[in-house]
Amino acid sequence: MSFLRMENAWFAYFLLLVPFFILLYIYFRAKRKKLLADFGDSNLIEQLHPNVSPYKPVVKFSIALTALALVIIGIVNPQIGTRVEKVHREGVDVIIALDISNSMKAEDIKPNRLDQAKMAISRLIDKLMGDKIGIVIFAGDAFLQLPITTDYSAAKLFLNTIDCDAIGQQGTAIGKAIDLSVESYVKTEDGKRRALIVITDGENHEDDALGAAQQAAKKNIQISTIGMGSVEGAPIPVFQNGNKAGYMKDDQGNPVITKLDPMMLQQIAAAGNGRFIRFDPSGTELSQILDDLAKLDKTETESQLFTDYDDRFYYFFIAAVFLFITEFLLSERKNKYIASWNLFKGKQL
Repeated sequence: MSFLRMENAWFAYFLLLVPFFILLYIYFRAKRKKLLADFGDSNLIEQLHPNVSPYKPVVKFSIALTALALVIIGIVNPQIGTRVEKVHREGVDVIIALDISNSMKAEDIKPNRLDQAKMAISRLIDKLMGDKIGIVIFAGDAFLQLPITTDYSAAKLFLNTIDCDAIGQQGTAIGKAIDLSVESYVKTEDGKRRALIVITDGENHEDDALGAAQQAAKKNIQISTIGMGSVEGAPIPVFQNGNKAGYMKDDQGNPVITKLDPMMLQQIAAAGNGRFIRFDPSGTELSQILDDLAKLDKTETESQLFTDYDDRFYYFFIAAVFLFITEFLLSERKNKYIASWNLFKGKQL
């Protein structure tokens, strides 16, 4: 079993030069042919240069262009993974449920609640050691953004794509997020506890979040909540074409103020046998979350990794050098032995 990867994949874009040079060569060759036709009769010109081959320039160009393509592929450096190594890890299954409702745009935490939440999640991912992580996003509905995985690079990639426009149905359905998270854990019968971290401002108006937390606790899922925002609240900015155009208003024309609801989040955490943590830009909540994860039972996981990638660039470089030497030694003049062959020799009528 083997696996192919490109060490410098972005260099492959230079292969687009190959068709460009082909078109350029066809253009200049056609232009040269036209100039010769304007200069005089083509048969007469050929008789004046009997030793010049009309085909060898094309052959030389083809060889040189092939050599150039091989050099580019060599720089890309295809690598073959020749050995699969099984790595055993121990960790906790962690799902992060992130609120992306419009209230998370509030700027009582700079630059806003959502951006700070994403930065906190990114810092948490950096601290994970063997734990599996999944991401659920929710507003008026909930969606699985990232299935549970040990691929932290993929987790950060998916995290960066999250914004408040990812879900069209607005609201804050914490209960739906909890239910979906419970469904997203890997089904096992080991009885070990799993972790769910809900990051939100706590303004739940959609469903029974407490009931969902209690049901999750019965399935050995520990729920912690991180509260984003201030109890004083802040208006919700409205953007048009990437620029702030004002603030969201209610039916009476008054600005909508979104406030952190710590009481709701404390109740959800208590129902889920976890803890409520007030977000702190200094990152103190991160150490508390990690302490909680460290206390949970670890589950052994097995991952397969390709190791010992062997470089293959030298094959392409060797072939390119051979072609460049061939092109350099190849003359544009006709071969005198081949030119002496008259395949159409016969009686003149």
